[in-house]
Amino acid sequence: MSKASCETIVIAIDGPAGAGKSTAARLLAEHLKFFLLDTGALYRVMALHLIRSGIVPDAETIPESALASLDLRIEPEIASMRLFLGEEEVTRMIRDEWLGIQASRFSTKPEVRRALLGLQRATGSKWNLVAEGRDMGTVVFPNAQVKFFIIADLGERAKRRHLELLERGDSPPLDKVKDEMRARDHRDESRQESPLCKASDAITIDTTNLTPQQVLKRMMDHVETKIGWPLGEGRAKSPI
Repeated sequence: MSKASCETIVIAIDGPAGAGKSTAARLLAEHLKFFLLDTGALYRVMALHLIRSGIVPDAETIPESALASLDLRIEPEIASMRLFLGEEEVTRMIRDEWLGIQASRFSTKPEVRRALLGLQRATGSKWNLVAEGRDMGTVVFPNAQVKFFIIADLGERAKRRHLELLERGDSPPLDKVKDEMRARDHRDESRQESPLCKASDAITIDTTNLTPQQVLKRMMDHVETKIGWPLGEGRAKSPI
């Protein structure tokens, strides 16, 4: 490989909600012992910060002062990360489904996406990582060594998200979950800044009829081809 041995390795995983990219990213990061950058979580923290600042997703513009005052700290772990808003750990709090919907709406704002871009890119200069989101391979890490685009049938994605919500103690109707997912797809694909789309050099994996372990196997086949595995001495930069 042409890149210097001291450089970090970035694997970008993009795709729509419910396609299984979060599970795929976690399993891959665990297997490689890489830091997992869940960028959706960063947008949830931003949403929490803005809502606490009295700003709603429907606001015509987001004040620069509100964006600049975001005090977000990431503590990387293997296949995970902890998130702090100021001194408050919000890692678990931000998983609320309502906050996820607000984060999706805030993420359509160009100024919000730009405000988080530098923070996301900085992680890739420090650690080997698997970056999961919707514009990892196209905008945030266009030079990532390996890129995947994870897809699945809308009906299957809705069933997965519905089951996930039931396990958390929520019980929304499946049709409502499917409608919200369809609306989220539309927001992600049609937003002005960094719309959801496949990078030209990304590998597409349809998870509709695959188990998580089958998805992992397909990803590792590509990782081994592109960067080799295990990494040579001096290449691994652990988040721990």
